[in-house]
Amino acid sequence: MPGTVVMKFGGTSVADASRLKRAAQRIVAKREAGHRVVAVLSARGKETDRLIADAHEVSPHPDPREMDMLLSTGERVSCALCAMAINDLGHRAISLTGSQAGIVTDTSHTKARILEVRADRIRSALDEDHIVLVAGFQGVSTSKDVTTLGRGGSDTTAVALAAAIGAEECEIYTDVPGVFSADPRIVPNARKLDVVQFDEMLEMAASGAGVLQLRSVEYARNHGVRIHCRSSFDESEGTKVVSEEETMENPLITAVTHSRGEARVTLVGVPDSPGVAGRVTTALADANVHIDMIIHNEPESADARAEMSFTIPRDDVPTAEAALTPLCDELGMEVKTDQTMGKVSIVGAGMKSHPGVAAKVFTTLGENDINIEMISTSPIRISCVVPGDKVEDAVRALHSAFELQGSDTIRPEQPFGEFV
Repeated sequence: MPGTVVMKFGGTSVADASRLKRAAQRIVAKREAGHRVVAVLSARGKETDRLIADAHEVSPHPDPREMDMLLSTGERVSCALCAMAINDLGHRAISLTGSQAGIVTDTSHTKARILEVRADRIRSALDEDHIVLVAGFQGVSTSKDVTTLGRGGSDTTAVALAAAIGAEECEIYTDVPGVFSADPRIVPNARKLDVVQFDEMLEMAASGAGVLQLRSVEYARNHGVRIHCRSSFDESEGTKVVSEEETMENPLITAVTHSRGEARVTLVGVPDSPGVAGRVTTALADANVHIDMIIHNEPESADARAEMSFTIPRDDVPTAEAALTPLCDELGMEVKTDQTMGKVSIVGAGMKSHPGVAAKVFTTLGENDINIEMISTSPIRISCVVPGDKVEDAVRALHSAFELQGSDTIRPEQPFGEFV
């Protein structure tokens, strides 16, 4: 007997009335197939961007608490409208805010983390044969304030709900057919991946893949939630994200990802003394700024000073500068930022047992006249910071060098607003 399924629809999938009705029809079809259904909806189209612009029209530095109150409205609108459409299709739907759905978060506004899901109300509604619609991207903090989960947070909402209610699968509906071996807008013959391991998807999300939010994949892996990323525009199978035990495939390289959403911060004049790096990273952690790559250059002489460079999300540059200013004033350091950099990464579980991958990456980039400015690695990922205007060249070169192309070329008319 079919069980419970969580279905999440992204912003492009509910962008206008016709797409929202199509989403409602997919939800109803799943219910009529015998499943109990919980659906998580994002704000429609560019609604979140519009709300952010509205905030900056009235305040150059909007208060984070009030931003959460404002931004949480977009998903609520989507859910209420979709519930109306489902009711017109002959089924009973109920829309819930994140708070009503029992999503409890920490107190970090605009980047909150889910602490627990108290899903009693959802279970009761399902028992009453309701389709439950939950506003994504939001919850209520332990101090009873509305919070939001950051960009892509509706994915995390969906996975957290799937874990809480024991859903058999969490389906993420977006405007792409699945996860690809590269961004199809850069590499038209990129290959759609049928299966990706959690660890690979984590590295891909962390290094620029836009189909799934990093935290949602992390939550799914930790709680054993199967993810099926698929298109909201057709019925085809998408990409399933599963545990390593569920797949025997270990390709050398699974995908090439990229990011233009990061900036490099360099501290000049860092004292060559113990504890300074710890103070710098603690200041950033306290400001909720995530650090990716780090390079620390040792001074050439005992009385010289060092440099410390690291990459952070570009949107966090003002926050990072504010957090580091007191420390810089105390220690005589200077902050420099570069927001023109880009990052390209290769990801693949097979790298763990195949030597020579790094050499091939560096040689390929060198042969294409692409300078590497920073390097970061894990057992299944190699990331390189390159000039921003060379990112697309780097993606194409690496995708070709590792022979990741598929047999089909992605047609330009296919939508790719949310992409790998």
